Amino acid sequence: MFPLWGNGSGSWLRKLSDQLAKKGHTVAIVAPEKRNLNGIKLYTVKPPQMGVFVGNPELKNAKKYEDMNGVEIGEIYTTYVNATLKAVREFQPEIVHSFHTAFLPAVARLVKILYGIKFVITTHGSDLHYLSRDRRLIGLINDANAVARFITANSAFTKRWYLDMFGHEYAYKTKTILGGVDLADYTKDFSGEIAKINKKYALEGKKVVLFTGRLTKYKGVDYLIRASKNILGTVLIVGDGPERQNLEKLIKDYEITNVKILGWIKAEDQMSLQAFYARADVYVAPSTWKEPFGLVIVEAMASKKAVVATHSGGITSIIKNEVNGLLVKTRDSKAIADKVNLLLADEELRKIMGNKAFETVKQKFTWEKMTDEYEKIYRKFRFTTKEYLHAVRELPKKHPTRYK
Repeated sequence: MFPLWGNGSGSWLRKLSDQLAKKGHTVAIVAPEKRNLNGIKLYTVKPPQMGVFVGNPELKNAKKYEDMNGVEIGEIYTTYVNATLKAVREFQPEIVHSFHTAFLPAVARLVKILYGIKFVITTHGSDLHYLSRDRRLIGLINDANAVARFITANSAFTKRWYLDMFGHEYAYKTKTILGGVDLADYTKDFSGEIAKINKKYALEGKKVVLFTGRLTKYKGVDYLIRASKNILGTVLIVGDGPERQNLEKLIKDYEITNVKILGWIKAEDQMSLQAFYARADVYVAPSTWKEPFGLVIVEAMASKKAVVATHSGGITSIIKNEVNGLLVKTRDSKAIADKVNLLLADEELRKIMGNKAFETVKQKFTWEKMTDEYEKIYRKFRFTTKEYLHAVRELPKKHPTRYK
């Protein structure tokens, strides 16, 4: 439902598709994206307007789906139906993977009706945040849930949230598949890029605290900025979003001098996001909402960085407090400053915690592992339609009230 850059689910889809293609599978993506991906067939959707769940740096003026009227959502949905049906007719897939909820499961359900193609649904959590505020599409998703072969979630927290929202009768075909990174992207030599970062932002010899991500109110960056008055280092905020103006005003009002909001790093800057992770001494994730997963945290850990994050949602699937990172309460600027300063003052502790963080990523959070998990699910499509229909027909007997 979004461009494939500037958001976590887009990164997931790019990496999963790339890994599947490298393993010999043929993959196509239907999305509002024009940038080509090597080895992937792209079908570009051109909706009448772009919508967002909580925000996207490439869609600064996009309307939230919850603020759209029925005609607006209907027109977008119809565009996706038309684009998907044409793509299916040409590409002739064996499996359709709905890589977000909202109206995409309904599109996959229609493909199943018209073409008989089985489908998987994946929820990333931000879609559930939207659906908890706007329930107009719940019925369509429930119909798709009943027919979908599998449902996956990006964390145990998101899985519980999904089942609580749609019904635990789907638990038998719902699975958590955690996000990941390509370790090779984070373990190479960044010395040249780091030198450019130091020169451009006057960071030579300074301790650096880093945040990366969308600047929305749910990310809690305002609490990091308030904490920065007591942080003994320079705070870099790499990202953009609807809260940027408010955050810049906060910096001015509090007369804070050790915070730099850099926006999104562009290719022409000749500096990669991974280089900023490599340059940082400590990474902070100050989310105030129930973070569904936290891919940026995994990225920082892949760079062997000690992380300070809030004890919230799916973050606890990644960080074990005082083992591979430090957890603090949400909306607690003092706690953020205290934990960050603790790490900045103790190089040995930073190194130990960073190494443990890296080992966690290596064991649990790589794209190779994620792709293997999805491949296992795709292979399970081999069980017969008769077996599957029997399981679906049993649902009304097990849950008569829901299916009366």
